[in-house]
Parts: sequence; structure tokens; C-alpha cells
Amino acid sequence: MQSNSALEYDYSISKLFVYATIAFGIVGLLLGVVIAFQMAFPELNYLAGEYGTFSRLRPLHTNGIIYGFTLSGVWAGWYYLGQRVLKITYNEHPFLKVIGHVHFWAYIVLMALAVVSLFAGLTQSKEYSELVWPLDLLVVVVWVLWGISLFGSMGVRREQTIYISLWYFIATFVAISALYIFNNLAVPTYLVSGYGSFFNSVSLYSGTNDAMVQWWFGHNAVAFVFTSAIIGLIYYFLPKESGQPIFSYKLTLFSFWGLMFVYIWAGSHHLLYSTVPDWMQSLGSIFSVILILPSWGTAVNMLLTMKGQWHQLKESPMIKFLVLASTFYMLSTLEGPIQSIKSVNALAHFTDWIVGHVHDGTLGWVGFTVIAAVYHMVPRMFKREIYSKQLMDAQFWIQTTAIILYFSSMWIAGITQGMMWRATDEFGNLAYSFIDTVTVLMPYYTIRAIGGLLYLVGFFMFTYNIIMTMVAAKELEKEPTYATPMAA
Repeated sequence: MQSNSALEYDYSISKLFVYATIAFGIVGLLLGVVIAFQMAFPELNYLAGEYGTFSRLRPLHTNGIIYGFTLSGVWAGWYYLGQRVLKITYNEHPFLKVIGHVHFWAYIVLMALAVVSLFAGLTQSKEYSELVWPLDLLVVVVWVLWGISLFGSMGVRREQTIYISLWYFIATFVAISALYIFNNLAVPTYLVSGYGSFFNSVSLYSGTNDAMVQWWFGHNAVAFVFTSAIIGLIYYFLPKESGQPIFSYKLTLFSFWGLMFVYIWAGSHHLLYSTVPDWMQSLGSIFSVILILPSWGTAVNMLLTMKGQWHQLKESPMIKFLVLASTFYMLSTLEGPIQSIKSVNALAHFTDWIVGHVHDGTLGWVGFTVIAAVYHMVPRMFKREIYSKQLMDAQFWIQTTAIILYFSSMWIAGITQGMMWRATDEFGNLAYSFIDTVTVLMPYYTIRAIGGLLYLVGFFMFTYNIIMTMVAAKELEKEPTYATPMAA
């Protein structure tokens, strides 16, 4: 039997997804910065006509970051680490290699069509699920192709133990498969009646039922793309980069199964104080608070993996990214359950505090984990040193500053909003009009936009560093084992 170290891994598919990660990261973040400045300076909405307004760009931003940047990073990680932890290589299994390439190109076609359709204003108006029904079918095809790669690779593995990262990938695949299909069940109106646009459809559900199914999916798009898939990445790359074993296997088991059983029922906390039955609202709140346990179990397990090795924070910018990613995961998974408590939600709902919560998780936890994963993979794919350690370090501090500016401004803005909306005078009348709150919030929107711009600057630094690593850095005779050797 061939040893793991003797295997010649095929990185062709993973490289393609790395390129996509960088491209979608730039586009998604750039759109986010544009719409942030549109919020701070509303006149910017009118400079590019209808196609440049907040309402057209916002779905492109969210879809670009969730299904572009994040999924590309996850799939780059899968096609890289899957071979390693299963002790296979795609050179030995041409079918799996073909499936991987078809998966990538079908995905790129899907994303191109998504950009065109969303720019054109074609949408089914569901949060994180805006694509029209023909593209929903293509989404299923892309997802099934990943499933074939995932389970097909496991079927031919040499390593009998399924590493924990793959548990999380399996959970991502299975959960999103069910959730996406049920949420997107619809009747294409043109095919039924012959009237209207070919792309129009009507949800199979109506009213409150539609809202419940939507947020069953919507929140779990976060749970199983932004959370379980990213946990799958960090459980591989943090131990590999630090050279340390995972702190506790038992804690890994507890956190995995706790997350799977609890997270999937938390979505109704998006519908507090709505027409959804009160018992379902309460269920969402309760499960959200319980969610602290498995979430923190995972984060603590990651941080304690560095036990006795904290000096690596000074030595390796990559460890900084991974440790701070885990820290932001702890912060975000405490903040979310707090916001789901009914008394807190009465203040926080529909405010910018929710926006702050989403982005400290996305920019800190998801963004930093994917960035660190790419920094780990590229030297091994191209057998070159990272181009510049100093640039990595500068990027880390610029992006950390950006995240702090972003979430702190949105926390303050959100709590200010909530308090002003609730304030009454001595006669019980509302003390402030809606425009009063908007006026007060404008400085915070400017700070948010500056924070987003700084994060984008950091991402451009990352992109430059990765490209120079691919084409100009010092070549290595063999892949580095643990911490990546870096040039000055």
C-alpha cells in the first residue's frame, strides 16, 4: 500500500477554486463597500442608474460572499484536504477528477447566470435564496456534483477513519440539500398559465408558512455554509499549521452532534413578534440559547489546541488569522443567542445591531478562516514560500481594525435605533420620527463604510501576496510539513 507521504496529490481542481475564492472575494467585498457608502451617502445610489442602486447590488453582495467567496473557499479546501485525510489522489481515480472539474465549471456557469439575473432584477425575493427557479435547478446539479465527489472519494479511501473535517462537510451537504429543496419549492407561473415572465414563480407556501420555511432555510444557510463548512476547514488547517493535535476528541463529538441537533431548529428566532405561532417563536429562542454550548465547545477546542504554543502568535501571521477567527466565532455565537432572547430582540430586531452581528461573524470568523486556508494551501500547491510575511502581518492588523470599526459602529447604531424607536414622551407618543433616527445614524454608517473599505484593502494585499507566491516566490524542493517557511 502506498504511504500518505508518497502520494502525488492532484491540486488542479483545488487551484481553480482558489482562483474563484479570490475573484469572488474581491467582487463581493467591493459590492459591500459600495452599498455601505450608499447608505452613508444616499446620493451615490443615483450615479449608476437603476443597476447601481442599493436594491440591485445588495443581493449580489450577499450571494457573492455566501455562495461565491465562502463556498469557493470550502470547495478549495475539500479538494485539497480530502485527498490527504482519505489517503487518495485524483490521479488514481480519473472519474473523481472529471467530476471535480465538471463541478467547478458548472458552478462558474451558475454564478455567472446568477450575476446577470440579479443585475436584471430577476428574483424570487427570498433572503439568501433570491435566484429564479431555472437557476434553482442548476444549484441542485452543482450540489449533487459535490456530493458525488464527497461520497465517491470516501468510497475509495485508504484511511478508514473519517476525519472530523469531513463530518462537517457531510453535515453541510445533507442539511443544505434538504433545506434548499423545501424552501425553493415553487410553481413557475408561465408554465402553468402561459402569462407573465418565463422566470416568474409562486412559492408553494403562503403567508406565515412561507416565512417559517424561508427562515428554516435562511438561518441554516448560515448554520451549514458559514458555520459547519468553515469548522470543517479550521479543524484541518489549525492543527496542520500549528503542528498540534486537536485538544479533545470527546469535545469534538459533543460539539458536532450538539450543533447538528440544535442549530437546525433556531431559524424561527428571525420571526419573533410576528404572526408565527408563539410556541414556535419560543422554540427558536430556546434552541438559539442552547446553541451556545456546542458553538463554544468547538471554539474552545480550537483555542485549546494552541495550549503551550501561544508563542506561535508572534511567529506566524497565519496562526493569528486562525486564532482570531476562533475568537470571532466565540463572540458571534454568544451575540446571536443573546439577540434571540425575546426581551433583547424587542430592542434589536430590524436594527443595525443585527448587521453588526452578521459581519463580525462573516468578516472575522469566515473571512479569516478562508484567508488562512488559502495561505496554507498555496505554498503546498505551488511548492513556493509565502511571498511576504510582513505583508501578511500588515494585512492581519488592517483587517482586524476594519472588523472592529465595522461591528462597533453597527452595535452603537443598532442600540441607538432600538432605543429611539421605543422612546415615548409624557403622553405616550413616539418621541422621535423615523427620519430622526436616520439622521443620528449617519456618522456610524460612515464609520462602517470606512471599516469595509479597510477590509477590502487588506483583501487586495492578500490577493497580491498570493499571486506573487504563485509566480515569484522562492521555490521549495518539497512541501513544507507544518508552519509555512516564509521569506522576509
